[in-house]
Amino acid sequence: MHTQAKQIAKDLLAIEAIFLRPNEPFTWASGIKSPIYCDNRITMSYPRVRQAIAQGLAEKIKSDFPDVAVIAGTATAGIPHAAWVAELLDLPMVYIRSQAKAHGKGNQIEGRITAGQKMVVIEDLLSTGGSVLEACAAAAREGADVLGVAAIFTYELPQVAANFAAADLPYVTLTNYSTLIEVALENGTIQQSDVEVLKEWRQSPATWLAE
Repeated sequence: MHTQAKQIAKDLLAIEAIFLRPNEPFTWASGIKSPIYCDNRITMSYPRVRQAIAQGLAEKIKSDFPDVAVIAGTATAGIPHAAWVAELLDLPMVYIRSQAKAHGKGNQIEGRITAGQKMVVIEDLLSTGGSVLEACAAAAREGADVLGVAAIFTYELPQVAANFAAADLPYVTLTNYSTLIEVALENGTIQQSDVEVLKEWRQSPATWLAE
């Protein structure tokens, strides 16, 4: 499985869905400076990459959540991946809005779920896990039995594990920050001297506040 994690990391770097800039950090909306920028929406435009991601997610879901009966995508970035995975697994698919509609039935889930239906929620990226856990809570309120979350990439920030543990939900990812650093070093995207900086950021991103 490690080989798959490295291959996906390599793909994300190659198509520039992920940028690493340890010496010129990006500024997130929260004001935190970050040496990494990730936009997995770009994967939609690369058939081979998106197929590898869908295949990888489908395999992980089958092995870790064998009882799954419906695949959910988070709006908006998780939706296309959920559709491709649902197709591969021949399962129903729904998506979860960030908030309930203000009109009609006021649904937060688009598509049809039945009470107690076992669901896996697909997200493109885990930073703190907060938004996908809100989506899981919304799905549970509408009657789903959420088994867990499957995502393409995680920054592996300490809050992710803590937030999922607090929600009592498991999660799986195709690749992660540690693997990305390993691959980036191997292919010359970063130098050995950058590795420590990148690792420090993951341990305490809040200390990297914008000036």
